[in-house]
Amino acid sequence: MNKPPAEIKDQPAGGKTASFYFIRLGSTIPIVFFITTFICGLILGNYNHLSRLVSELGALRTKSQHVFSTGLLLCSALSVLFVIGLYGKCRATGISIMPVILLLSYSISIAGAGIFPLPLRLHLIMGMPSILLILSPLLSLLLWSKSRKISYIKTMSILSLFVMSLGLLAFLPNILSGYPGLKQRFLHVGWSIWLIYLSYIFTKRFDNMESKG
Repeated sequence: MNKPPAEIKDQPAGGKTASFYFIRLGSTIPIVFFITTFICGLILGNYNHLSRLVSELGALRTKSQHVFSTGLLLCSALSVLFVIGLYGKCRATGISIMPVILLLSYSISIAGAGIFPLPLRLHLIMGMPSILLILSPLLSLLLWSKSRKISYIKTMSILSLFVMSLGLLAFLPNILSGYPGLKQRFLHVGWSIWLIYLSYIFTKRFDNMESKG
């Protein structure tokens, strides 16, 4: 009896690779993050998400510190797998990997925020790479916009870039002075839009177009 070809035997069920499932994790990262902040707000009590900083939820010796740290480290781990999946897809299809590599700034910064709670100095230092995350949609606008394989890239990169840029209001204390938490969360909403979009387009639209080609 003839043996099936090795490439069919080694193929995962449904023809899906590990990269496919890694890419799908991108849409779960914002869910884990915001659920973590919501739960920690309840644990901490008397916490206003608009007027207080996210880092206060995991401040040293608070009741919600360990829940907050666990949630952030989980987000970091998921984001690393997400980047691995996107990296493989970009290499396989010949598009620039730079917008994907910049996503690691999120992985580093959110892990640092989880490991080193406020008010430790390393909390601030490890959070600095997060500002590089804004460059991911910017570079994708420059490097991916001509690719027909990535739908809505201009619209979504501009949208996420705009929302993330609103997070820079945190450096302008005179604007929305009573709502530092709101200003900080603009950045979180912006990267959430970006990760969900990348997860969707690379698992759905990208695969459909690739199969037709």
